[in-house]
Amino acid sequence: MGQDHRHPSRRGGAPDRTAWAAARRARTRRGPAPDAGPPWVWPLVLALSVAVSSAAALALPAVLAAAVDRALSASAGQGLLPVAAVLAALTGAEALAQYAGPRATAEETARLRRALVRHIVALGPHSAAGTTTGDLVARLTASAGEAGPAVQAAVYAVAQLAMAAGSVLALGLLAPELAAAFLVTAPAGWLLLRRHLRRTARRGEGYQAAQAAVAARLLDALAGRRTIAAAATVEREIERVLRPLPDLGRNGRALWDSQRRVAWSTGLLAPATQITVIAVAGWELSTGALGPGDLVAALGYATLGLGGFGTAQSLLDLARARAGRRRVREVLAVPRQPPGLRRLPPGPGRVELRGVTVRTPAGVVLDGLDLVVPARRCVAIVGRSGAGTSLLAAVAGGLRAPDGGIASLDGVPLDEIRPADLRAAVSYAFCDPELTGGTVLDALSAAAERLPEERVHAAARAAQADAFVRRLPAGYDTPLAHAPLSGGQRQRLGLARALARDSRLLVLDDATSSLDSATEAAVLRALDDSYGDRTRLVVTRRTATAARADLVAWLHEGRVTALAPHRDLWHVPAYRSLFEDQEDADD
Repeated sequence: MGQDHRHPSRRGGAPDRTAWAAARRARTRRGPAPDAGPPWVWPLVLALSVAVSSAAALALPAVLAAAVDRALSASAGQGLLPVAAVLAALTGAEALAQYAGPRATAEETARLRRALVRHIVALGPHSAAGTTTGDLVARLTASAGEAGPAVQAAVYAVAQLAMAAGSVLALGLLAPELAAAFLVTAPAGWLLLRRHLRRTARRGEGYQAAQAAVAARLLDALAGRRTIAAAATVEREIERVLRPLPDLGRNGRALWDSQRRVAWSTGLLAPATQITVIAVAGWELSTGALGPGDLVAALGYATLGLGGFGTAQSLLDLARARAGRRRVREVLAVPRQPPGLRRLPPGPGRVELRGVTVRTPAGVVLDGLDLVVPARRCVAIVGRSGAGTSLLAAVAGGLRAPDGGIASLDGVPLDEIRPADLRAAVSYAFCDPELTGGTVLDALSAAAERLPEERVHAAARAAQADAFVRRLPAGYDTPLAHAPLSGGQRQRLGLARALARDSRLLVLDDATSSLDSATEAAVLRALDDSYGDRTRLVVTRRTATAARADLVAWLHEGRVTALAPHRDLWHVPAYRSLFEDQEDADD
């Protein structure tokens, strides 16, 4: 196979196209990365290693006590082997736990993030439980990151409590007075932990909510940064973005204060407990109730028992993780539309909306709307800003399930159609399309099944995109990261991507708004000539686009006021004002 000469370089020193094309083909062959494995493997490894480590730690004082007794009886060598074995088990288990803990945390965080991404994408662009993009980003990054260490914190908390209980039991077996001395401070420590854990959980949720508010405002500001700069409102926008900072600081300081109080309190309780146990053990030794080895064991078990106070940090980590997990589950709990099971039979692409109602947090946008889009016709949807034209297009193509009423395609309700059939039957082009993939060709070929390159090239020519794509360093094989594209060029690539799919319904949601009049006219002419057998639903704010459509659906106050040709509606002053207002805004 020779080099690909379809797109010859127009200037010297351009990157090698064959290498780019080979890299793209290699990525296609590799396919998706293999799964990391069952989610329970590393938590199980962590739990087992911590269990072995805890058992070895509990056995060590007894083994040391036996070694001391043998040393005093002139048989020291006989007690070294058990000590070495216990120390080896303790060291190995600790080393494995140090690896398994972060690994379990990383995989749990990744699992939560994958579940969030899948669920958000499955919900669709209009069904994310009323959360903003910034809030979803905060849940995906900060909240999922806080929730990831939950398994590790839980394992260590249980292990520390078990070691504390085992130590108290061992002290009781040595001498009941030792266990009683240790337990004198236990109720105070438990009440302290309980109080601060509740406070930490509450403050953790507040801290993460404030983080989400800052992220949401920052994303809004970044999206409108050109407008902000042009309006000279930078300082005002900075103030708006940072407005949640007092809440963030207050909750953050409260979290640190909880940790400080726990550390300070346990720092006092631990020495007091240890001194009490040592004093009782010394008394028992003086009376002959305990031997030297028993004293060593008592000191060891008292130290291990104080590890129960170390449970405070693990429980604080667990409280923060629970707060993060709660925010993640709020999104995961949003019910998804059950997938349809019916096959979509062949049809011309007739769309019918009956009694469609759509509600948003701002109120009812579409109110019992009725609309019939004839098959193989072009229907323009027009309306004032906020009238719900894009929502109507989303409902007609199945991207948004209506809150009431029925939307159907060729007589089959959209919510009953198999998702694969529905997505194959409907293609979309948006005002600001997102281009995904490694190269320009990957972006244009995005579909459940990869599209033939010939069809992609034909669609690019129809969308007036082929000429500027071929001028890129490697033509269609140019990486998207190396393809500087204007807003109009992105729109034309989005149109080409929609046209390349063999769908019966084509929905253009303001998809030509960034094109100049001549380019838009050429695109619309190509749509009529080459894709006239498809049903076309076009959301537009331009007079020329509405005039080329077969029918215009005039959306007003949540319903279709009229469905008629543009030339008939032009005589209505209120209809003309829709476009006059838009032209004034464009000027």
